[in-house]
Amino acid sequence: MSSKLAQVVSALARREIAFEMDLVPLRFSGLPPRKIINWALTESSVFFKPSRPWGLPTILQVEPASHCNLECRICPVGRGLARPTGDMDLAMYKRLVDELRASLLVIMFWDWGEPFLNPHAYEMIRYARQAGIKVVSSTNGHVFAQGAHARAVVESGLDVLVFSVDGISQETYQKNREKGRLEEVLEGIHQVVAEKRRLGSTTPLVNLRFIVMKHSEHEVPRLREFAQGLGVDCLTLRKLHFVPGTGEGEELVPSEVQFQLPALSGDGKAPVRVSRNPCRNLWNCPTVHWDGTVCSCFMDYSEGRPLGSLRERSFRETWYGQEYARLRREFRDDWRRLPLCGTCSSGYAGGDVGTQANAEAIFFTSGRQAGGWRK
Repeated sequence: MSSKLAQVVSALARREIAFEMDLVPLRFSGLPPRKIINWALTESSVFFKPSRPWGLPTILQVEPASHCNLECRICPVGRGLARPTGDMDLAMYKRLVDELRASLLVIMFWDWGEPFLNPHAYEMIRYARQAGIKVVSSTNGHVFAQGAHARAVVESGLDVLVFSVDGISQETYQKNREKGRLEEVLEGIHQVVAEKRRLGSTTPLVNLRFIVMKHSEHEVPRLREFAQGLGVDCLTLRKLHFVPGTGEGEELVPSEVQFQLPALSGDGKAPVRVSRNPCRNLWNCPTVHWDGTVCSCFMDYSEGRPLGSLRERSFRETWYGQEYARLRREFRDDWRRLPLCGTCSSGYAGGDVGTQANAEAIFFTSGRQAGGWRK
């Protein structure tokens, strides 16, 4: 704890916080003391796990849209969500940002669905950026090959844009991303990179993300050259997140241990349980679905245990409410008994979704304020 205390003192003195998100460094400068103190209290809550957190979230996952233009094999949207689909209302989003602007460092602007299908996506990003919150988003990339989307996303001030491309040939790509056209995605990447250059912008950092699966791991050796040719800022190799013991996605698990989430045991057949689940989500990084439903985690895509709704009460009331407190106690007492947490890969060795989801990050450019990424 002494090192944590020293980190807090340093952050207050320099008014700066830095950490990595999916191996991409993010740097926050000129922060007000109030936001740094909240960050310290939230980090302490993650460690001690009280039923009532000592701070408000510093990271928030928002679902702008729950529908998609593709039907990906490993995505619950592609298989059909067991809940209504739609777009988040702009007014609701602004109320949420206003309520949490004093605590939030980052909004993860995606969940289940293609975020840029929300007609207000760029205004939503601008609103958060004007509130001093960094915004990171992920896309299948198809919309950026059309119209003025590429220019709009650069002008919005988005900090990091992840293009999820799980194959560098159409044959490999479409095995997961049904209805997807690799050529269209690559054109979208080219458009965004070109707009950054035309506007002289350092943001968004363009991250080419490759989820390594059994049918695509043979393409890994060619990825660096492929990514450099596109002019992206970085390449991240992401592990396939599968749910142990359910049979879901296990046929897609790559053979290389470095790309497995969780890692399998020596015989390659079973994951190994951890004694302490490292998940942070109940004390930081909640998820808000498009209709205002608040969930503990992005993996609760079917809303098996909703914790509140922004249509009925404020986020703060939900965060400090009885439903959330009860779930935190249950997690602390025995997370293995919870339907969602007991099957999540974070409960197994090498399966921490928060810190171990990416196998490697390769940076081709250095930049400034898009999070202070480095070469």
